[in-house]
Amino acid sequence: MYWRLIMKILIHGRNIELTDSLKEYTHSKITKAIHHFKEIVKEADIHLSIQKNPRVAFQCAEVTIFANGTVIRAQEKTNNLYSSIDLVCNKLCRQLRKYKEKNKSSIDHSKTIKRSISLSDKENTDLKIDSFLKAGLKGNLPEPLIKKKYFEMLPISINEARAQLDLIDHDFYVFKDKNNNQLQVIYKRNSGGYGLIQSK
Repeated sequence: MYWRLIMKILIHGRNIELTDSLKEYTHSKITKAIHHFKEIVKEADIHLSIQKNPRVAFQCAEVTIFANGTVIRAQEKTNNLYSSIDLVCNKLCRQLRKYKEKNKSSIDHSKTIKRSISLSDKENTDLKIDSFLKAGLKGNLPEPLIKKKYFEMLPISINEARAQLDLIDHDFYVFKDKNNNQLQVIYKRNSGGYGLIQSK
């Protein structure tokens, strides 16, 4: 019951009427998908839309999760919105499991290192960010196809950026390198592996 009070679920619609039954179904599926990860998930932002073109109307479900300062994103498109919601919830559950396993492995490794070198002071590893989105900032959309988002961009390592890329269901990820504080782009190569775009 307490989790319901602190968990934030936002449901938005585009080119579609958000009926009570649709919102209830979406809320129920998202809640079930993230139930086992409730200790790390702070907010779920869901966008439901119908993308019309002359041949077919895709019905899209897109979910962005804010989990302990990490953004996890999943998207599915089918010709049935309820099917898209089911599929995106399944994908989201897999991504959250993957994130939690990687995070646990990283924490266990960190604890092993700390024990081996007998560190007595607690390092600042408990930094948590409730939301990347800056309050009060909204993107202006000069063109219908341009979507702007504003995020708090904390400097991270290349390995952290690669791990984040694997969680957001995109082909690239823009980040600020903690070594030089410069913006860089890591992306997935068509031939496999990753590429890195750096400024000189």
